[in-house]
Amino acid sequence: MSYTFITLPSPVGELKLVANGSRLVAILWENDKPNRVRLGPMSEAPDNPLLMKTARQLAEYFAGQRHCFDLELDFVGTDFQKKVWAALLTIPFGETRTYSQIAEQIGHPAAVRAVGAANGKNPLSIVAPCHRVIGASGKLTGFAGGLEAKERLLVLEGGQRPGTGRLEGF
Repeated sequence: MSYTFITLPSPVGELKLVANGSRLVAILWENDKPNRVRLGPMSEAPDNPLLMKTARQLAEYFAGQRHCFDLELDFVGTDFQKKVWAALLTIPFGETRTYSQIAEQIGHPAAVRAVGAANGKNPLSIVAPCHRVIGASGKLTGFAGGLEAKERLLVLEGGQRPGTGRLEGF
C-alpha cells in the first residue's frame, strides 16, 4: 500500500493529510499519538490532486465557507469502527451527539465505551466529525487533537449540546 501526504497549517495546528491513490485515508494531528492510526510508509506529494482538494476544502471550512466535505474517503479499521465512523458522517454541521446516541444509532446501545474508543481512533478527523461527539453531561471529552482543538472546532461551527441549544461552558 502506497500512501502520500501533505502538511497543512490550520487554526488547530499543523495537519497531515494522507491519501491512498484517489482516496483520503487520514488527517493526522501535529502531536498525534504514533500508533493511533496505523499506516504504512508515506511519501510527500504536494501535487496530489486529492490532497490539494482536501486542503482547499479544509481552508474553506476554517474560513466558515464550507459545512460539509466532498471527498472520496477510505476508512481503514474494524467493521465496528467503520460503523461508528460512518455514523459520524451523519452528524450535521453545528450539531453534536453523545457517545450513547451514536451507540444507539449503530444498533449497539450498550457499546458506549467501544464507541468512545472507535471515536478516538477516527483516522479522518474534522472530515468525519468526531469533534461533534461529546459526553452525556455536555462536557467535552477525549479528542486526538486535544480538547482545545475540539472546542475551537465546535465554536467555529456554533455547536450545540443535545437538548439544551448550547455547549457546556460556552
